[in-house]
Amino acid sequence: MMFPLSLLYSAVMTLRREAYESGLLKTHRIELPVIVVGNLSVGGTGKTPLVIWIANQLARRGIRPAVISRGYGGRATDFPMLVDASSPPALTGDEPVMIARKLGCPVVIDPDRVAAANWLVERKLCDVIISDDGLQHLALGRDLELAVITSDRVAGNGFCLPAGPLRESAGRLKSIDIVISRNQHSRLTTHFMNLLSGECARLDNPAMRLPLSAFWKTPVHAIAGIGNPDSFFNSLRVAGLEIIQHAFPDHYDYTPADLSFADGFPVLMTEKDAVKCTQFAKRDFWAVTVSVEVDEGILELVMNKIMELNANG
Repeated sequence: MMFPLSLLYSAVMTLRREAYESGLLKTHRIELPVIVVGNLSVGGTGKTPLVIWIANQLARRGIRPAVISRGYGGRATDFPMLVDASSPPALTGDEPVMIARKLGCPVVIDPDRVAAANWLVERKLCDVIISDDGLQHLALGRDLELAVITSDRVAGNGFCLPAGPLRESAGRLKSIDIVISRNQHSRLTTHFMNLLSGECARLDNPAMRLPLSAFWKTPVHAIAGIGNPDSFFNSLRVAGLEIIQHAFPDHYDYTPADLSFADGFPVLMTEKDAVKCTQFAKRDFWAVTVSVEVDEGILELVMNKIMELNANG
């Protein structure tokens, strides 16, 4: 029953892309280089850690990055909105706040990516714009596209919505500049990245850090309200932890009651979840930081594109 709907959805997405490519629908070019990082599937693939990694690498080379995002899950109505580390996730969405906390660059949310990009250009706040999860937002012109995949079928069963998890068919990969496989090599690309669990930061005092090995002695409650919670749970098991897992919907808005456990075991969660739990955090609430291991060829391609664009004015 779902497969015919999947074919229809795929056809509509293809026609929509062709409408932009032909000029029937307008693509807006921005004065600055635009890098789009996304995926072809719903759910988590690791694109946001990649956005943070790229922004950090550019900043280290004297290039001022800025990040634009839709602000999914937030209730804001006044756009564009500049997000900082103290912005309320309920208003802006959780991922923009997490990005702002990990980067020192501007983060702007707006469902209209073109408006967000132009807002940054008008204020001369950056040299390069990185669009987080923007592959399907075709009104915004782009100079470089990166997509993260998780398997040789791209994701899940390889079908488009609603029969599978894909927003676009796997054939779309042919037009993407850099395809990156997460946590395993793929026949679809030579580029790869790994997400590595790092230290744990206490929510009520982020300067206090502990290694994951500090939690070997007791079970822990593992909290994940992300697109692929099993990836987080598995990373804790691989690190040797005994976990009591609690999966919540992606972008879930937590309440104290959700994380109230009578057994006194520590609570470990993703950084994305942590931004929504800081206000009612207890001493035994910890965010597991994530580092990204990316093959060197990806940064070289990104830098080459930026230098090419700058050379051409």
